[in-house]
Amino acid sequence: MYDLITYFMLWGVAVASLFSKKVRLMWRGERDAFRVLRENVDPHARYIWFHAASLGEFEQGRPLMEQIRQEHPEYKILLTFFSPSGYEVRKNYQGADIICYLPIDTRLNAIRFLRLVRPVMAFFIKYEFWYNYLHILKHRGVPTYSVSSIFRPEQVFFKWYGKLGYSRVLKCFTKFFVQNEESQQLLGSIGITNTEIVGDTRFDRVMQIKKAAKQLPIVEAFVGKGAAKQPSVFVAGSSWPPDEEIFIKYFNAHKDWKLIIAPHVIGEDHLKQIIALLDRKVVRYTQTTPEEAATADCLIIDCFGLLSSVYNYGTVSYVGGGFGVGIHNTLEAAVWDMPVIFGPNNKRFQEAQGLLKSGGGYEIQNDADFSRIMDAFIADPVQAEQAGKKAGTFVASLCGATQRVLDNVKF
Repeated sequence: MYDLITYFMLWGVAVASLFSKKVRLMWRGERDAFRVLRENVDPHARYIWFHAASLGEFEQGRPLMEQIRQEHPEYKILLTFFSPSGYEVRKNYQGADIICYLPIDTRLNAIRFLRLVRPVMAFFIKYEFWYNYLHILKHRGVPTYSVSSIFRPEQVFFKWYGKLGYSRVLKCFTKFFVQNEESQQLLGSIGITNTEIVGDTRFDRVMQIKKAAKQLPIVEAFVGKGAAKQPSVFVAGSSWPPDEEIFIKYFNAHKDWKLIIAPHVIGEDHLKQIIALLDRKVVRYTQTTPEEAATADCLIIDCFGLLSSVYNYGTVSYVGGGFGVGIHNTLEAAVWDMPVIFGPNNKRFQEAQGLLKSGGGYEIQNDADFSRIMDAFIADPVQAEQAGKKAGTFVASLCGATQRVLDNVKF
């Protein structure tokens, strides 16, 4: 049944590629993967295979790849992606020896792939459970690990129909390095006990990012760094229109704050929508100078790759997506000792729940909630400072998952 569904999926991707640029990139990339492997695999090398569905999972696996590369240079690293949003951004990542798409999980593809690569071990990040690849890895005796995985009762593995079939794929893993106790207990309920609670490697990654943060002269000029009195700065990261309608309205009325917006979608139509909402002087990062930025009230980050460093310049942060499919990366903001505000769709995000409990995170449902929180911060700046310290402490307290994983892996 699984193979039949997979072939229908393969057919669906082929059809969808005619209408979607993103799907077309994936379709072409998967078909090209075997050529990439044939041309680049060193038959005399030993490969450790990392698979990440997309960019978020890549960031979770990155600390592991980089530490293995540093401590075990005798291995080469193969990195595969399923989604173009991961591959297209990180296809030139220097921490892996080969980077390609993962061909769709048919039995024939899995056999061809593993014959070409012959990995000595494999790491699947978070939610990746490919039936054929995993069963063949187990058959070949290749140690296979699930890293930063997290499980919930509503997943198919724990339903009566999943227990009868698909949950068997979980028995292919050598070990699960899970994020929390609930995940360990759920796996135990279906007879899987080869688990270790290590936490989430994303905490290690955001610490790495903080240490490697870029200096941004335009942003420094905008916030008045070095001036006798710097203004308070609100940084909105990965924002969507429902987020922007809330915080822009507030800051149009609070002229003593500066506003930095790094939207999730950087397209001309979206940027024009943001600018139309603002009634204060606004400049775009790629179209301004430090001198002009110093006189502006709002700075729009209209390029990728800067957000994690931009948070460094903020007083209070907002992370978007909570009025849509789910919030984006709250840890990138929290690591800078800033309170983090986000929308209601955050229940599935363990780090957001942790921030709320720590006192460093704030959930809003509407404009009134946002105004109430910001009014309190403005009335009592010490409250904002203390909340920021709680957010930073929360992140620091949960670092170390990378080392805990590697302590349990035999090289």
